[in-house]
Parts: sequence; structure tokens; C-alpha cells
Amino acid sequence: MLRVAVPNKGALSEPARQMLSEAGYLAGANLRDLVVADLANGVEFFFLRPRDIAIYVGSGTLDLGITGLDMLLDSGAEAREVMRLGFAPSTFRLAAPTGTVRSIQDLAGRRIATSYPGLLDEHLRRLGLEVTVVRLDGAVENAVALGVADAVADVVATGGTLRQAGLEPVGEPLLVSEALLVRRAGVGQDGEVATFVRRLQGVLTARTYVMVDYDIPAELVAAACRITPGIESPTVSPLADTNWSAVRAMVSRDKVHRVMDELYELGARGIIVTDIHACRL
Repeated sequence: MLRVAVPNKGALSEPARQMLSEAGYLAGANLRDLVVADLANGVEFFFLRPRDIAIYVGSGTLDLGITGLDMLLDSGAEAREVMRLGFAPSTFRLAAPTGTVRSIQDLAGRRIATSYPGLLDEHLRRLGLEVTVVRLDGAVENAVALGVADAVADVVATGGTLRQAGLEPVGEPLLVSEALLVRRAGVGQDGEVATFVRRLQGVLTARTYVMVDYDIPAELVAAACRITPGIESPTVSPLADTNWSAVRAMVSRDKVHRVMDELYELGARGIIVTDIHACRL
């Protein structure tokens, strides 16, 4: 049975469970349990602290896990990235009291508080900066106000909590992070693992595309298909009125309104857009 780690709290938790549900896993499961056996799909899910997932997977205890890129790199675990999952975006960046620091180089010799010491140490090494790293567990925004640090390095989604603490970003983000599927170094990429990955890829594709159906005069089908080429090729079907054809194609979600405008201007009518709940390409 495949053993998979899932975040039990934080920004990763709910989107991860939603994705798994859309992929056909965890049906009817009590999500308050620490371990859920999805016997129908041959997967055992372990709900763990997001920070611990890369360590469990990297040690070989579990086969796959969902965690953040920031947590994977910070852990130093021997887990391997399988795919990006497209949710929980964040940035790892330095911040200092407003107006006190002009550039990252100005932080040399100062105290920087962080709950991501592994991630910070690596970036400091690359930058050639020598600082005192103050290791904290959890939120670090108050470290400056409480006098234990001169600046902080933290993973943030919008930076709102930094601003509330009177801090401003210093320089560019050190890392742009998002949710990942990771695997242990020795796990194969076929069988149950391949099925699991393919299902998640199907969810990502379904979220990226919509299905567009429309009617178009027969003489304009070729021009319409250039607007909606689909994945392999659009489906074209004759209508009862032989002067018209029906066309169906997958279209990128973020381009669908422009595509609808172009189709209408071309002469298409009855343009309908529907969500895709699951797919395999």
C-alpha cells in the first residue's frame, strides 16, 4: 500500500485535502484522524506537521508527501521533488524596521531571527554575509520589537504581518515557494506512484482548462478551429442544419473570455463554457 504524508494544518492543509478529494482519494474519510487508510485506492494517508513531512519522506518512512518548497529546502532531507501543485504561494524574504536598512549587504554583522535556519544559512553563504542567526520556532515578526534581533527572515504570503510589526522587505525575495509533491529517493515512479501522480496531474489540468462548446457556420469551421485548437484537435460534429457545425475544445481558463469574444466576432453562436472536474491527457 502506498504511504503518503499530508499536511495537518496551516496554509497547505485545506488545499492539499481538496486536491486529493478532486483526485478521488479520501472519500468518506474522517479528516480528524491521524491516519486514514483509503483501501479502495490502495493508499494510506498520514496527517503530519508540514515541517516534518520532508523528513519522513526523505528518511524512507513514507513514499510520497505534500509540503512546501521552503520546508523541503529548510529540512535538508533527502526527499525529491516530483511536481509543483500550484497552491500556497509564498516568498522567503528578509525584513527590517522601516527605513533602517537599504540593502541586504547592510545586514552584515547583525542579528537575524528566523524559523527557517537551514534556508537562511544557505542564502547567507551564497551572499557571503556573516550574521548571527537567531533560531525561533514559529512567528518571528515580533523578534525585533522584543529586542532579540535586528531583522527577520520569514516565509510570507502577502507581507501584511511584517508591515503590522513595523517591518519592510529588504531586497528581492530569497525564495519563491509553493506546494510540492515529494518522494523518497528510492521509490519507483511506476505502479501506484504513477497512478497517484497522474491523478494529481489530472486535477491540475482540470483546473487550468475549461471546455468550450459552440455552433459555427460550416464554412467558418477551419477559422474557428484556429482559435480553439484544443489539446490534440477540436471535436467537430454536424448539426441538423447542414449549414452549421458544433465544435467542442479545451481552452485555457485564463484565456477563455478572449476566445469567446473572437468566436462571437467570427460568427459563432451558442457559446457555452463548462468546468472540467477531472481529466487525463
